Amino acid sequence: MDSNLLKATIVKNGDTISRLAEAMGLPVSALSQRISGRIEFRRNEIKFIKKRYSLSCEEIDSIFFPELVSA
Repeated sequence: MDSNLLKATIVKNGDTISRLAEAMGLPVSALSQRISGRIEFRRNEIKFIKKRYSLSCEEIDSIFFPELVSA
């Protein structure tokens, strides 16, 4: 996962990690663990982020699956 790209996407959309966590129904610490890569994002969480920020499939791939994009 490209945590820097996810953080940039959050900021670019005028959002914060704490507001995103609240919208997702997660504690900030749980979202932070996901962003840092200590816990994997669940599919429904990725779908939520995709919808919240109107991301394309390519943007989702770049954020969550960079190893597949660069291969």
